[in-house]
Amino acid sequence: MPRKAAKRPQPPKLPKGEAEQVRIRREVGHDFALKQDAFGRQRLTTGTAEARRVYEVSNGGYTSTGGIVRLRNVDPLVGITSLSRQQREAGGRFRDDFERSQREGLQPQSWSERVDSGRVGGGVPDRVLSAGRAHAHAVAALAHWEVAEVVRKICLEGQSVKAVSERAGEGRDVVVKLLKVGLDLLAVHYGMMGRKAG
Repeated sequence: MPRKAAKRPQPPKLPKGEAEQVRIRREVGHDFALKQDAFGRQRLTTGTAEARRVYEVSNGGYTSTGGIVRLRNVDPLVGITSLSRQQREAGGRFRDDFERSQREGLQPQSWSERVDSGRVGGGVPDRVLSAGRAHAHAVAALAHWEVAEVVRKICLEGQSVKAVSERAGEGRDVVVKLLKVGLDLLAVHYGMMGRKAG
């Protein structure tokens, strides 16, 4: 009796709508949020804010036939297409530092941290101090209050360039320039790029 060939494991079915979201992202060049799974398929990176965003295309769902892409819940670091990779990464890391410093401060202390009264810093856990310190150093790297304010509003609060420019009474190009300067300063601070001469 001939032996049957061993069946290869079948890939699990994709969640509803994920294949379409992957296709749209590839069409518009927003493939930075995609990764390959064990079966070689491009997938959304689960658990990320980028994976939760919904790309909608008019005109039957295809950009090749003139469809217009609308992005719901846009992350400004993703939506501003003129940002470099280092600028996006620096803004993302700045946001992560801030969120970690906020999140770490809300966590309950472990019993050993409560009992150990001889600790330097009055019993504040090291992870809380280091998260706050990392964010404070990044804010200090922004150097100028106007630059820091624009970076804070766009990276941390998720405001759009349009909203920031309207509130500040500045042109959008001025706001984008301040944001780029701030993100370059953060990229240098994080060691993602060297200082420019001059």
